[in-house]
Amino acid sequence: MNKKAAIEIPNTVRIDLWLWVARFYKTRSLAKQAIETGKVEIDGQALKASRLIKLSDQLCIKRGQESFVIEVTGLSEKRGSAAVAQTLYIESEASRLKRETERERRKMENAGYQAPPTKPDKRARRLINALGDLDML
Repeated sequence: MNKKAAIEIPNTVRIDLWLWVARFYKTRSLAKQAIETGKVEIDGQALKASRLIKLSDQLCIKRGQESFVIEVTGLSEKRGSAAVAQTLYIESEASRLKRETERERRKMENAGYQAPPTKPDKRARRLINALGDLDML
C-alpha cells in the first residue's frame, strides 16, 4: 500500500534559493553573490543569503543594468519552467516601465556605434596611442 506524499508548499524559503527558482540568476551561487554585494534588498534592507522570505515581501533586485521591484506571490524550493517561475512574483508597473525605457535609451545610445570591420594595423595603432597621449596633457 503506497501512499503518495502530499506536496507541501513551504511558508518560507531562503532568498538565494528563491531567486534561483524564480530565474533571476542562473545558479544559487550567483544569487548568493548578488545578495552579499547588496544587489538584492527586502523592503529597503540589505540581507544575507540565508534570510527567509515569505509571501508579499517586496524585493528590489539589481541585475546588470536592470532593476526589478517585485512582490513575492509564490514560494517554491524546486526550479521549474520559466512559465512557472513567472507565477512566483509580480513586477510593479513602474518598475517594468522604467526598465523598458532604460533598455530603449541604451539601444538608442548604441545605435550610432559601429565596430570596425578589422583590427587596427600598426599605423592606426600609433595614431590611437598618439590621441591617447593628448588626453593626458
